[in-house]
Amino acid sequence: MTSQTSPSSASSAAMPPLEANHKSLMEGFSYRRIKTRGAEINVAVAGEGPPLLLVHGNPLTHVSWHRIAPSLAKSFTVVAMDLRGYGDSSKPDGGPDHAAYSFRAMGEDGFDVMSELGFDKFALAGHDRGARTGFRMALDQPDRITRFCALDIIPTHHLLTNVTLGWGLESYHWFFMAQKAPFPEKLICADLDYYIQYKLNKKGVGLQIFTPEAFKEYARCTTPEQIHAVCEDYRATVTLDLALDTADFGKKKIECPVLVLWGSNSHVGRHLKPIEAWTPWAPDLRGWAIPTGHYPAEHRPDLVYESLWSFFNGLEPKPYDAEADRAA
Repeated sequence: MTSQTSPSSASSAAMPPLEANHKSLMEGFSYRRIKTRGAEINVAVAGEGPPLLLVHGNPLTHVSWHRIAPSLAKSFTVVAMDLRGYGDSSKPDGGPDHAAYSFRAMGEDGFDVMSELGFDKFALAGHDRGARTGFRMALDQPDRITRFCALDIIPTHHLLTNVTLGWGLESYHWFFMAQKAPFPEKLICADLDYYIQYKLNKKGVGLQIFTPEAFKEYARCTTPEQIHAVCEDYRATVTLDLALDTADFGKKKIECPVLVLWGSNSHVGRHLKPIEAWTPWAPDLRGWAIPTGHYPAEHRPDLVYESLWSFFNGLEPKPYDAEADRAA
């Protein structure tokens, strides 16, 4: 396998400009379907240089990175995968304990994908469920993750042991989707078009941050099969994942550098204290709020791209500067 741990040669060069107005989603990427130990994963790959795995959240797919992935591919070998149960990846049975949808199982898919592509060590950026998957990957196999960026989450253990009214009202789906099958599936699948529009239409942000092409893709993938898999994901979270994190709390830490970005206008920014929550898990930590909702890479790709490019090149990204942003 290829082991690429040193920063990209681009770290001594200027950051390539953020490309815009692509003719297609994930422009320049080629697709593969990679069989892992428990699923078949839809994977998009482009670029050259140090490997970088991008992992999306719910209710999205790998195309949630479409505004920044082509530009990152100028400096990195970018691998964007659909989590098992999501997008065009397979949707295996969760099993009686939902173990097939634990973050450990989804993380094993990520490791298997990168191994198949020839990468032993790699950097990782995850959003939402993808960031929780990356969190577990960094704990389970720290020798393989060189740098980790989490977008708009705090660790599951802290979240579920410090539930607040405000967060609970905005994140109702955590506990609704975790209910016994098929209760949430039947209610959601009664009107999938209504569901996906309501789910993506975040408070104070709206749907305008999504391109028509990306929204169409998310709607296409919102099927009864995916809804069941997502429910299994949340069922695993409040059982197996919480138990794993509880067992590891105070005993394991993320060994690589960690960057945490969150939206000041997301449920995370409004109700939680991300740095405080991440500190027990990540000794080498930096992070700050940016003016987005829950979908930073689609809302402000300029800010996310600049931070990710710097961080994954071994540099210290610049914290968000509101005055400079207003002047830009």
